[in-house]
Order: sequence, then structure tokens, then C-alpha cells
Amino acid sequence: MTALIDEWLPEYDEVERHTIVIPATPAAVYAALWRTDLLGVRVIRWLLVLRGLPAALRRPRRGPRTPVTLARVLQRGFVLLDERPEREVALGTVGRFWTPGGDRLSVDADGFRAFARPGYAKAVWDFRLAAEPGGATRLSTETRVRCLDAGSRRRFRLYWRIVGPFSGLIRIALLRAVAREATGRTG
Repeated sequence: MTALIDEWLPEYDEVERHTIVIPATPAAVYAALWRTDLLGVRVIRWLLVLRGLPAALRRPRRGPRTPVTLARVLQRGFVLLDERPEREVALGTVGRFWTPGGDRLSVDADGFRAFARPGYAKAVWDFRLAAEPGGATRLSTETRVRCLDAGSRRRFRLYWRIVGPFSGLIRIALLRAVAREATGRTG
């Protein structure tokens, strides 16, 4: 079976992959993936605050912080491209990621597939789960970015040289947080 990310973005300019083995069933890991609070992880919270600092300085904070789960991510610029429950999920977004606000466009799955406007890039973020011996689950995440013209490719690659390592830290921290959530461990 073809991975969803291969169906949605088979050609790409940049890719990042991370994997963790979690001592829990695929069902438990999949449920944890959807309920893990991304901002509950200190390194993720600080890196995202730094990324969004210009916008945060322009608007006051209102009320208590809402947990940022994958479902919330889908309300804030990503679209659910496809899902195979307990096995795989693929999210997509379109934008000018190299700009201060990311300049994300709102598209549905069909719009994502058809989008080809120069000056933008498309990104797919997936999670794949595979049963491992002894009842464990291998959880992997892959992010692919496809720039839609030479100018956006140049700008994105410059941006990625700076941001890429921090993006990797966010994904590694997220996988670890999902592992803690799936196994009921803290810290």
C-alpha cells in the first residue's frame, strides 16, 4: 500500500523524517497522537512562540491557553488530506513559509492537490504507525515541502537552513510527547 504522503506530495524539495518506538498498541498511540497538547511540551512552546513573536506582539492575549492538538492544528491552517485510522494520517498546508506569518492559504484537500500558484510552497506532514514485536508501535513523522517555482524554492531553502534544525527538534519533542501520552508516563 502506498503511503499517503506519497499520494499527496510525491515530488518534493525538502524532507524531514523522525521515528520512535513506543511500548503501546497502535490504537493507543493513534489516540494519543490526536490528544497530545503540542504546547504542553516546553521546547515546542518556546520555538513556536519565537516563530510567532511578531504577530503575538501585535495582538493581546485573551483568556487561558487552549491545548493545541492535531485537531486544533486543522483549524489553524492545515487541512486533513487523508486518514487511515490507527495506521496513518496526512495533513497539508499551502503558504509562503519563509515569511514572518507564513502567509498560509485556506484550501481543502481538493484545493491542495490542484494548487500550483507560483510564489508559494505546499507541505505535507504525515504520521505513520506500524505494529512492532511485543505489542509496541513504530510511530514516524515525515514532512515534505514542494516549492512551486524557482523563486520560492530559493527563499524557502534560505529559510530552511535557519529553521530546519528547530523544526526537527519540534518533531522529535512531539513524538516523545505522544509516547508519554500513550504510555501514561509523565516528564
